[in-house]
Amino acid sequence: MDIIRANTTAERAGAYYVRIQAMAVKHHISLYQEFDEHDTPNTKYIIITDDVLPVATCRLYPINESDMMLGRIVVLPEYRHKGLGSTVIREAEKWASELGYSRTVLESRENKIGFYEKLGYIAHFEDVIHGETFTCIRMDKKL
Repeated sequence: MDIIRANTTAERAGAYYVRIQAMAVKHHISLYQEFDEHDTPNTKYIIITDDVLPVATCRLYPINESDMMLGRIVVLPEYRHKGLGSTVIREAEKWASELGYSRTVLESRENKIGFYEKLGYIAHFEDVIHGETFTCIRMDKKL
């Protein structure tokens, strides 16, 4: 497995591929819902590849001077339960810290809160996000 900080069009396409296969197809999410205003040329992406196939991804973009949003954290179904979700998040946190951010924030689907708590994230149950596709809870972690 290789961990890549996407810099090229091909690497960014790998992140998009994982998102389309694991989320858009599975949950019948339109491309316009999956790819939003935060998918810009300045957005950062981590991908994990198995040989040449991208199998996991995470999107990063700044919220403000101290907080980096992690989102679209996705692992292809056949690669789940192998630690790749934790790996992609740790790499995103490392990159955010290297860029000078002191906190990461994410919006977790309700059924994934326990996963993120094991990684040190704190859930803010008063901060519920009712999206078009999922209801999420805002979580954060100091780096």
